[in-house]
Amino acid sequence: MKKQSSINPWLVVLGTIIVQMGLGTIYTWSLFNQPLVNKYDWSLNAVAITFSITSFSLAFATLFASKLQEKWGIRKLIMIAGFALGIGLMLSSQVSSLPMLYVLAGFVVGFADGTAYITSLSNLIKWFPNRKGLISGISVSAYGMGSLIFKYINAAFIDSFGVSQAFLYWGLIVTVMIVAGSFLIHAATEQTIVQETKSYNYTPKEMLRTKEVYLLFIMFFTSCMSGLYLISIVLDLGVQLVGLSVATAANAVAMVAIFNTMGRLILGSLSDKISRLKIVSATFVIIAVAVFVLSFVELNYGIYFVCVASVAFCFGGNITIFPAIIGDFFGLKNHSKNYGIVYQGFGLGALTGSFIGTILGGFKPTFMVIGVLCIVSFIIAIFIQTPSLQKEQQENYRNVA
Repeated sequence: MKKQSSINPWLVVLGTIIVQMGLGTIYTWSLFNQPLVNKYDWSLNAVAITFSITSFSLAFATLFASKLQEKWGIRKLIMIAGFALGIGLMLSSQVSSLPMLYVLAGFVVGFADGTAYITSLSNLIKWFPNRKGLISGISVSAYGMGSLIFKYINAAFIDSFGVSQAFLYWGLIVTVMIVAGSFLIHAATEQTIVQETKSYNYTPKEMLRTKEVYLLFIMFFTSCMSGLYLISIVLDLGVQLVGLSVATAANAVAMVAIFNTMGRLILGSLSDKISRLKIVSATFVIIAVAVFVLSFVELNYGIYFVCVASVAFCFGGNITIFPAIIGDFFGLKNHSKNYGIVYQGFGLGALTGSFIGTILGGFKPTFMVIGVLCIVSFIIAIFIQTPSLQKEQQENYRNVA
């Protein structure tokens, strides 16, 4: 293994960007829904469930990724995850039943994606502990850019070769990207982590004994629920509430993706200079205002676009800032384990938004729930404090005693 001093950390950044871009391609799944329906005569809802399985498997994998990293090492783990993700996609080109699609494109792809996502992100943050926000922003933005770029690539594959062959070519490209990127990734050493911070490094068990982790979970869940729900219904919202044409609403969807990526870069880097919690608290105010406007104001294209773009921008920023906040609160040594626990709010948020929308019967009642949760999360963000100082004081007391 190379010495830490002989490794160029910016090569680790490049490797992580390549890996994250490959991982982010799974968010092009919606392109495959209708072609699969047309080819196999499956119902659209049944096919769409595949990506729900992918998302939950992704979040679930983050709970185990750190253990696998300890066993295999960061580079080998990402390489294996890249092969697993690629093989899952390539084998999906041969499926002719929904259960096999759920297993391969759902569970296998999701678990591999989540494993590589959380470990490569946490490792990169450890390399740049004094720039956690910026580095997290670069990594998470690369994930978003992978989705944006491959929307055009996978659409071209489907049009040119058909949906089954598109899975094959997609899998091959993603495997090459992730495996190639893994060769540039090196694990941050304990020395880097110690140099970064004087904060106490919490184990997952210690973290779960603090009230702060549950408050942070509520905040993260709220942000994910609001962002994922609104992004998922942007097109329908524009058509049904604003009266836009499908083509015009589709253009808004593309712009929202750009604002989401901008939020990741801008708010991530800004959080290294301004209090992360102040930025997060501001995003909850903006999201609350946006959803209340969507609920009570007569909408035109301008108001609609500003509201959904604002939510996408804030959601992108929050999903970038929260990994850094977990590092600030609970240390970097066990970051991937600790963030993996909080990250379950992503999967739960994705499910809850759709579930509430179904139960309450529409956009506006769901927006009201989101608005209330944003107010609660804003209050939490204003008053929550890192437990590190208290923990250090306890440790010092024990040492003196």
